[in-house]
Amino acid sequence: MIARISILTIALTVQTAFAQNAPATQPDLAKAKQTAETVCAACHGADGNSIAATFPKLAGQHEAYLYKQLSEFKSVGGKPALRVNVTMAPMAATLSDADMRGLAAYFSQQKQKPEFSKNKQTIEFGQKLWRAGDISKGLPACAGCHGPAGLGIPGQYPRLQGQYADYIETQLKAFRAGERTNDPASVMRALALRMTDAEIKAVADYTAGLR
Repeated sequence: MIARISILTIALTVQTAFAQNAPATQPDLAKAKQTAETVCAACHGADGNSIAATFPKLAGQHEAYLYKQLSEFKSVGGKPALRVNVTMAPMAATLSDADMRGLAAYFSQQKQKPEFSKNKQTIEFGQKLWRAGDISKGLPACAGCHGPAGLGIPGQYPRLQGQYADYIETQLKAFRAGERTNDPASVMRALALRMTDAEIKAVADYTAGLR
């Protein structure tokens, strides 16, 4: 019962956060495509399929989530950016709100070239954490928010399916260390604090192979 209440609370909190970032006007996809091919391609690939795990795959990610992340890389009104990243900060600084909405829409419409699980020894462990969590630690199942196949829920939770395992691992550790703090109501920080390095690595590798 407690786990169900926690998941419901998380759902309502995150849904409200993403609803605030819903597209207001029709995005300029032609301009977004040009920007993707000339600016974003070096790291993320022209179609959002980055070739290095340092950079996340953007292809097929939910539009609202992409817009939220882009907007939170920006410093607004002299206030620090909600998501600190030395690479993305100068990139996002040059984008208008319309630009960000356009890029979010463009990348969300691209087809992801998924990654694969690579560690056979931890597949079952990662699967258990993804599907059931660990009740003894108060750790809910990842699938409770991101879905059994890791597709997430548009407007609420990001798609993790097929993402680089190394990138997922890096982000979970960043949440745990408090280096990434743009999760609504500190949800991911609270969960990551309950995870060991081994658990993070196992669930990240399992997630990469979800279909």
